[in-house]
Amino acid sequence: MMTLRLGIVGCGNIAANHAIALAQTPGAVVVGCCDSNLARAQEFAAAHNIPHAVATTDELFALGLNAVTVCTPHPVHEEVVVAAASAGLHVLCEKPIAVDLAAADRMIAAADTAGVTFGVLFQRRFWPAAQRIRAAIDDGRIGQPILGEVTVQLFRETEYYSADAWRGSWLTDGGGVLMTQAVHQIDLLQWFLGEPVSVSGFIATQKFGAHIETEDSAVATVRFASGAIASINASTVSNLNLGNRVSVTGTSGAVASLTEFPEGNEAVNDVWTVEGETEFTQVYNAHTRANIPLSQINGQLTPFHTLQIQDFVSAIKEGREPAVTGRDARASLAIIAAVYESARTGTVIALTPSPAPLAESSISA
Repeated sequence: MMTLRLGIVGCGNIAANHAIALAQTPGAVVVGCCDSNLARAQEFAAAHNIPHAVATTDELFALGLNAVTVCTPHPVHEEVVVAAASAGLHVLCEKPIAVDLAAADRMIAAADTAGVTFGVLFQRRFWPAAQRIRAAIDDGRIGQPILGEVTVQLFRETEYYSADAWRGSWLTDGGGVLMTQAVHQIDLLQWFLGEPVSVSGFIATQKFGAHIETEDSAVATVRFASGAIASINASTVSNLNLGNRVSVTGTSGAVASLTEFPEGNEAVNDVWTVEGETEFTQVYNAHTRANIPLSQINGQLTPFHTLQIQDFVSAIKEGREPAVTGRDARASLAIIAAVYESARTGTVIALTPSPAPLAESSISA
């Protein structure tokens, strides 16, 4: 099998997970990295033994790549993904896919037109606890999912927002706790419950109003095409950091949930009442250090970045779709965008489905 030559676009915090994961991916080699801050790209390249560090995507693409991973701030995703697809490169983009649905649709269309593989990184789908819930839905043990719940209770310090000027701005971040943190759990929710069709919600800036213009707190309800309903409660104002939880109830009466505590730690199925398999796991205790640095949170997710990046490389070589496609990632963005629109207008927002794939698609390495 050919060795894929990859580049990393954006050398901020999460890019380290990509570099480490790619170094552990057979049949892949990172030949370059790119950042608008050339000094940061050079420092990143030296830290991860990457041969080339450049300041523009044109320079990066000229290194003879097969694919790129995208780790830029959210609003830049579209520009990079469309440019990479137009250059014939396969693309794996960090979450969220984009900051608005029109941009996401253009990204999906660009990848379809070019016939390249396009994936979006939602590494929490690779947790065994998440896979276990998905399998129990697929084999009928839970029954048809009818009720879902997302709870995100995170701790962020003021410095988290002030250290990076782009954080907490509608223009440069695209949103707050929903767009940057809870998007992972919203992705799991729609993966478990199916196509979302309507959303209502409220957002507020309860704690960090002197530092951000986006929301630090949000609540929402979602209805799905199947008739299932779900609630979302998300905030970055908690102290202590209580992590994240996603719960599903099915027509069998079974409840299956996963809890991620501390944040970034591999989630466990804390409630599992599938008939004949009942389990309860205590995840919280007073002796656990809950308020951990962002670098530690990201570092604990690296093994699952690795699994998804390895799947992406295999998908390219095998000519199949990756585990999480651009269309898959659009669904979580659609929910978040609808919460913002509902909060602005005070109405229930009906969602439009993802655009259908092209009739013919040719994906090759």
